[in-house]
Amino acid sequence: MNKTELVAKIAEGAGLSKVDAKKALDATLEAITNAVKAGDKVALVGFGTFDVTERAERQGINPATKETITIPAKKVVKFKAGADLAI
Repeated sequence: MNKTELVAKIAEGAGLSKVDAKKALDATLEAITNAVKAGDKVALVGFGTFDVTERAERQGINPATKETITIPAKKVVKFKAGADLAI
């Protein structure tokens, strides 16, 4: 499912126009994105949790040259599915 299809499903399910559904989806995604960028945890009960974790610096190998390289530490977003999302 792509964004256009999701907007259509939201519009149908909530009785909104596609324009209003797209605005609602965009606002939701922006709010989640801003919260995660600020380092906050976003928990949507039943759906899942978005959280930021720190990935430590580690050693890797350049596949082209076989040289050992240092992969720098960075922050990554993790998603943990909620119980209602289980298939």
